[in-house]
Amino acid sequence: MHGYTADKDALLKRLRRAEGQVRGVARMVDEDAYCIDILTQVSAATKALETVALQLLEDHLAHCVAEAAERGGPVAQAKLSEASAAIARLVRS
Repeated sequence: MHGYTADKDALLKRLRRAEGQVRGVARMVDEDAYCIDILTQVSAATKALETVALQLLEDHLAHCVAEAAERGGPVAQAKLSEASAAIARLVRS
């Protein structure tokens, strides 16, 4: 079972909202909307995806990493390294 399983419905709801925002951005570009209005919507879609990413990360740390840490050894180190790399990717994006 994945760490996000308990939050799956909420995550899917947020992802559907972000999907709608991205479709809206495409429609705005197609309709030659004002640049700043498009950028505002891009920012909103980006924030929605960042919220999903942070929730997934929180669930991963609380479930997968915590469980591996209890076991210790190389599995724990691998999960910590994996989480650290994921955080680095989020910070860079």
